[in-house]
Amino acid sequence: MDDRPHPPSSDKHFFRFHLPHAHLETVFGGDWFALKAEAFARFFGTPFFLISQTVVVAVWIIVNATGFTSFDLYPFILLNLAFSLQAAYAAPLILLAQTRQADRDKAHAEADAAHREEIHQMSEKRQALQEEQTRLLLDMMVQNTDLTEQIKALTERVEVLTSEVHKSVVAANAA
Repeated sequence: MDDRPHPPSSDKHFFRFHLPHAHLETVFGGDWFALKAEAFARFFGTPFFLISQTVVVAVWIIVNATGFTSFDLYPFILLNLAFSLQAAYAAPLILLAQTRQADRDKAHAEADAAHREEIHQMSEKRQALQEEQTRLLLDMMVQNTDLTEQIKALTERVEVLTSEVHKSVVAANAA
């Protein structure tokens, strides 16, 4: 049996404090083009893309340099044009992805700040409640001390009266 403490079920949703910001749209929106452009830009940074591009370029150069085919002879102008075309589209797509990520980071930072502020306010309320409870406890201790002193005084008074009654009963019986 698992004796480890389990977090409350609400802790399973780690971004629950970000939900109030979920409605925020990025400057590029959430449409098909923006999502695909961001996915494409993210693909440029993967090892699969880098290895695949290296293999294609190596095969391109080997095929053209060995004379197997001659569609792009040295200095490989068509390959250079392909790289230029790739760079012309990659740079704006990468900037788009970075901007969208910056917008998400900003929304998360705002959500985190709002959560920290909420925690701070709750902490201040808890501290004020603790101070009020401490004040009430001290008041109760003072009242308890006063009551104890009153009980002591009344007990002493009852002893004196009991002693006087006892003396008067003994004096009445003696007479």
